[in-house]
Amino acid sequence: MILLVQATILTVGIDGKHEVLQELPIRLISVQSGVEAASSFKNESIDSVISNWDLTDMPDGTFLKRLRSIRPDIPTIAVVKAGNYAQEVSARSLGVSAVLTDHSSDEHFREAVRQVLGLKDVASIRGIKAIKETTEREKT
Repeated sequence: MILLVQATILTVGIDGKHEVLQELPIRLISVQSGVEAASSFKNESIDSVISNWDLTDMPDGTFLKRLRSIRPDIPTIAVVKAGNYAQEVSARSLGVSAVLTDHSSDEHFREAVRQVLGLKDVASIRGIKAIKETTEREKT
């Protein structure tokens, strides 16, 4: 069985959440800072970005603001602090594809990424593996 990677996703400052995306047919590049993220664009072909609103080296959405001014067409998800409506309003005013909170469930997070990337009809790698194993057991 061959699974084709559908997109290369850059996650920036997203601790723990990038792991819930590993079952999707995507290539993940994970960095922690805005500087690292900016250099990733020099070395990689990035299809989408998921970034924390407040990065240590680029607070108050600085990285996303710069990204949206340079690449307004790239699908982007902003992750804001739960209950911080100022961050949410600012992120939405940038025109990002989606805004999630840092307390979003893993399923909600994964589904938002599927929607933004147009992968909603693509089975997860884990799901494909389970179907394959069931089919193989039925044959024996």
